[in-house]
Amino acid sequence: MFLKPDYNVEKLEDIDFSKLKESGKSVLFFDLDSTIMPSNSGAYLPKTKKLLDELQKDFTIVVLSNNTKQSYIDKVRLESNFEVISNAKKPDTKVMFEYLKKIGKTVNDAVIIGDRPLTDILCGKRACVTTILVDSITKDKENRIVRFARWLERLTIIYK
Repeated sequence: MFLKPDYNVEKLEDIDFSKLKESGKSVLFFDLDSTIMPSNSGAYLPKTKKLLDELQKDFTIVVLSNNTKQSYIDKVRLESNFEVISNAKKPDTKVMFEYLKKIGKTVNDAVIIGDRPLTDILCGKRACVTTILVDSITKDKENRIVRFARWLERLTIIYK
């Protein structure tokens, strides 16, 4: 199976959020680990926290994480001033649809941003929301086997 994200950027700061807003997007679903927070750290990088705080002026921010470790998710929630949903089971779309219904929004209002084609981007494609693939927030610090696994996963992407 091949996937094509709507946008493919190196880092969060490369996303044109003003363009998303102009196109009517109002809900940003973010993956957690390696997308907006270093994996299993429970703490945002200062530049990421600042970006998320700025984005909250124009968007509803929601974290959709597959992580099931409750103590970790509790720690993340203490660091976050937006909804953090764990055990999302991406690429399943159920949690995304339930949240959109809860806040009175549709898939046309939503974007999903993540670092994994086979979970985050596939979830977005299955839900028919705008998809943005980013590199891992800590790509320069990941060990070679993790980078190799990410490279293999990205072979599923069609860029044209």
